[in-house]
Order: sequence, then structure tokens, then C-alpha cells
Amino acid sequence: MRTDLFDFELPAASIALRPASPRDAARMLIVQPDAVLRDRVVVDLPQWLEPGDQLVVNDTRVIAAQLKGRRIGRDTEPKIEATLIKRLDGSRWQALVRPAKKLSQGDVVRFGNEGRVCLLGHLDAEVEHKGDDGEITLSFSFHGPALDQAIADLGSPPLPPYIASKRVTDARDAADYQTMFAANDGAVAAPTAGLHFTPMLEAALHARGIGIHRVTLHVGAGTFLPVKVEDTAGHRMHSEWGAISRDTADALNAARAAGGRIVAVGSTSLRLLESATAEDGTIEPFAGETAIFITPGYRFRAVDIFLTNFHLPRSTLFMLVSAFSGLDTMQRAYAHAIESGYRFYSYGDACLLFRDKSTG
Repeated sequence: MRTDLFDFELPAASIALRPASPRDAARMLIVQPDAVLRDRVVVDLPQWLEPGDQLVVNDTRVIAAQLKGRRIGRDTEPKIEATLIKRLDGSRWQALVRPAKKLSQGDVVRFGNEGRVCLLGHLDAEVEHKGDDGEITLSFSFHGPALDQAIADLGSPPLPPYIASKRVTDARDAADYQTMFAANDGAVAAPTAGLHFTPMLEAALHARGIGIHRVTLHVGAGTFLPVKVEDTAGHRMHSEWGAISRDTADALNAARAAGGRIVAVGSTSLRLLESATAEDGTIEPFAGETAIFITPGYRFRAVDIFLTNFHLPRSTLFMLVSAFSGLDTMQRAYAHAIESGYRFYSYGDACLLFRDKSTG
């Protein structure tokens, strides 16, 4: 499909720079298959679900993947910023760096500063490989848990560029950019639909007879990247690691057999569920990489209802919601959201989508 079909004008003022407080006070646009739109708030979510429905949330935890340092070992020592995007093994990470033109294969970057308490006070990494679009492979001087601790000590939360370009990261972001379900370290971006949940909302969902299940998908920085090709067929998705346990798969299959619906909280949960579901609709245990790219025409096998935030123009995520609810419906929904002052992106408001039955 043509990428420009998924473009729209978004005022800069629509971008949320801080989350709602409390989290479940965020607005929630209900988008039903008949294209009727209703303005609600996230705390109303239990009223829009039925006993027996099952929510699936992503329990990945965002690491402090934003590192600042300098190139060393040459006549000049320019400042370097790196965002870790994917762990390759115990000591190597793929990263996006700025300015990439200042680095060559074999260069050494020193992150942190000698005044910080981080083992030896800093963290060195050699540029092992340099790819396209500022992507490099860093081989760190530490390994395993020692490297994890060094990154935690020296890094900061990797806020999306559309927030980071508007204000500096601060101490509030360390808590704000983490969901209440966060348990397994590995994400470099938050599963942002999960940011709307509070213990009170969780209790209300349980009281209505709605189950909540945890899966893990370590979100990569590819989630921030717009689609640059003219046709969606030419876009390459970054792969991400995910897991669904046998117990979770069995519980979801049993609930569906009893008439319950699967509610994906966020695009990461949805993409993982669809990656793990067989053609007959059976959700299987899963552990591995997924690079699933969902565009209109995709036949959904697992997910009936989808809670998600408002996404970037020309992004894979807007293509996903258009596949789920229909491009025309989502264009109308987003036009309504912009006109009505909904807040967009990671710290923004939510929409609850009921699947267009023609998609599966």
C-alpha cells in the first residue's frame, strides 16, 4: 500500500510531554466497528468489557538505554550519544548513535564520567561494526551482570525523540516511563498503552470478572521510526524478542473457548499474540524473535479488542490500527481526536478499538 495513505497533519500542541495524573485519568476514545466514536476516560475501561474477557499486558521493563559519552583515542574527543536498541550477547549491543559520522569501525567511546560511581567510573565500548542510518554494534568492556549494572548507573530513560526534542529528561521520567506491570528488563521503549493502568483500575477489572495476563516483548527503538519508503511492502521491521508461557497460552485459549474476548493492551502485546497464534486461532507458547508487520488486509487471528495510544503519521503503528479497525474509520477517529484536544504519543491519551469483523 502507498505510505502516504497513512499520513495526516498533527499540530505540535497535540504531543503530550507529561502523562496524565493519575494515569487512569487519561482520556479514552471508543472506536466501534460501526465507526461511532465516544469520548470517555481510561477509568471507564471495565464498563466496556464483559466478564470473561481477558486483558493481555506486556511486562517488559525499560532499561536506562540512553548513554552519553565521547570518542577517545584520537586527537579530538567529540561528544557521542547512543541509544541501545538490541542486545546481541553478554557484551555487545546494537545502538543508534549521534553524530554517526564522528565514528568509524575500531573507535572507542567512553560513556559516563570519572566522577560517577560505576565500577571504574566509566564504561568503554569499541565500535565493532557501522551500518546504515546511524546504527552501530558496540562491544563493551564489561560483560553480563556487570554491564547491566554499568548501563543502569550511567544511562537514562530513552524518551521518544518527539518528547526528548521538546524538553530534557528528568527524574520524573524514570517512574513515568515505566508501566505498573514492568518486571523483565530489556525494553528500550515503553509499551505505552500499559502506562494508563493503576492498581485501582486493575482491581476494578478483576472485580468485573476480567482476567489480566502478562506476556513479554522487549520493545526496540524501531517503534519510533517512520516508514520512509513510498510503498509499505518495502519497509523492513526491526525484530524484537518476546515470550508467551504455556500457562498463559492455555488460559487464553480456555477463555476464548468459553466465549471470552482477548483484549490486547498495546501494539506490542497484539503483535506478539498474532505472532504466536496458529491459522486455526490457537494461541501457542512462544519464545523468540518477531518482526511481524501488520497493514490493512491482514487477517487477525487472536485479538478482538485493542487498547492503544494515538500514533505518529506514516508509522507502522498507525498502519496497525488501520488494519484493525479500517483505514477510513481510523482517519475519522484521529481527525476527531485532534479536533477534540486528545493528547498524542507515549504520554498521551488512549483509544479502545473494537475489531472490524471483516479483518478476520
